[in-house]
Amino acid sequence: MPPFRLPRLRVAAIDFLNPAPLMWDFDHPPHAEELATRYHLHRTQPSLCAAELLTARADLGLIPIAALTDQLRIVPGCTIASLGAVRSILLLVRESVAANLRNVRTIAADTASRSSVAYTEVLFRHFLGVSPKFQPHIADPIAMLHQADAALIIGDPALTAREHQAEIEAAAGPCLWIDLAELWHTHTGLPWVAAVWAVRPEALDGDPSRAAQLIRDLQASRDRGLANRETLVHEWTGRLPLPAATIRTYLTENIHYQLDPGCIAAMRLFRRLAAEIGALPPLPDLHFL
Repeated sequence: MPPFRLPRLRVAAIDFLNPAPLMWDFDHPPHAEELATRYHLHRTQPSLCAAELLTARADLGLIPIAALTDQLRIVPGCTIASLGAVRSILLLVRESVAANLRNVRTIAADTASRSSVAYTEVLFRHFLGVSPKFQPHIADPIAMLHQADAALIIGDPALTAREHQAEIEAAAGPCLWIDLAELWHTHTGLPWVAAVWAVRPEALDGDPSRAAQLIRDLQASRDRGLANRETLVHEWTGRLPLPAATIRTYLTENIHYQLDPGCIAAMRLFRRLAAEIGALPPLPDLHFL
């Protein structure tokens, strides 16, 4: 008889540049073939990734920390975070209101990441004491700035916008370009944390060895991805309209991939503040696998 195989874990991942080092073993030989025996991978938007996990259409997901619930378990070790400027969470503020951010009344928001919107709400409502209105919008900075005081852009579109600052300001007017991760760090002294691997514990059938294997697989993939960032620079230079130097700096200096105590403290603070202002539901504590 053929050996018994446990069902593969269904994995929802995001198709942005920043998780590329975490996904190394899933995408590259010789380990991709082995992981394919344990995981079935598909890619989607960050918000949809979380929705699939929370509705049991996926077992494991790289999800925004805004989507964490009591029912999910954080897989230790890996994160998408930043210790300073991240460059891919961008708030553009029209010059007419940029002198005082408390004058911002409307923000056109790219809703691809729930965490980024919640971070922006925390920064404005908790630290600045104002409550701008958020208007969902596709990631088009010129159109966004024509309808609102500010534009929130995330991920690869934010990196691309930085490369076209002159064209954007020629069409939409001069702006203040704010890195929200840097602003969060200024106010809190803590890292900015975007996403973590989270798992539905029931998908592991209470098997400690399977949980341990999952942790080893994800951390090993991260470590090999970090060791191969120059290869990722080459691969992604062909996929994004960005210079290789921009991608290299982003992967080596802007993004932090270790879920360390500073990141965990930042996650707890963010969820507490977001709950206090009603931006997110309360999360009494973080639960780890």
